Amino acid sequence: MLDITAPAGEGPRTRVRPYRYEDADEFASLARDSGELHRPWLFPPRTPEAYADYASGVIEDPTKAGFLVCDLADGRIAGFININNIVRGGFLSGALGYGAFAHAAGRGLMAEGLGHVLRHAFGPLGQGLGLHRLEANIQPTNTASIALVRRAGFRYEGCSPDFLHIDGAWRDHERWAITADMIRDTPPERLSVPSG
Repeated sequence: MLDITAPAGEGPRTRVRPYRYEDADEFASLARDSGELHRPWLFPPRTPEAYADYASGVIEDPTKAGFLVCDLADGRIAGFININNIVRGGFLSGALGYGAFAHAAGRGLMAEGLGHVLRHAFGPLGQGLGLHRLEANIQPTNTASIALVRRAGFRYEGCSPDFLHIDGAWRDHERWAITADMIRDTPPERLSVPSG
């Protein structure tokens, strides 16, 4: 289980920290305000009770690591980044999921936050998660999400037809992945500062 008080990283504009139960009201309110931005790709919890169940699954499950990206300017939650399905052993891999909230969309906060999470994910065990690979599966029409991982250095690996059941249908997803050695070869500014 993650130390829920320890940040995963802090930069010029963001602080990335684990989920907390006391974030329920703010998270749920931001999710409700961001419904138009999230649909049809994402369905984060929109009530404090749903957030409590969701956060519990992230906080208590050792195969998950969840982080909130917070705007240093005002302390508000800008978005969230989860590493799901963490597998140890010879795989050392996880599946990345994330979402921005409407008030923060397009401001580069998620790009900086993702850089912190990637460094944490690939950092040595004890200081980070000690992973080798992260994969993000993204619906092809979600161009903002694809732009985020592309900017962070992920490589396109192909398309998985009927990959996930979302909003009542099986949806195709593009597979984007990054490995620890790719992070070592990526300049830090590319991982934390949005381009253009």
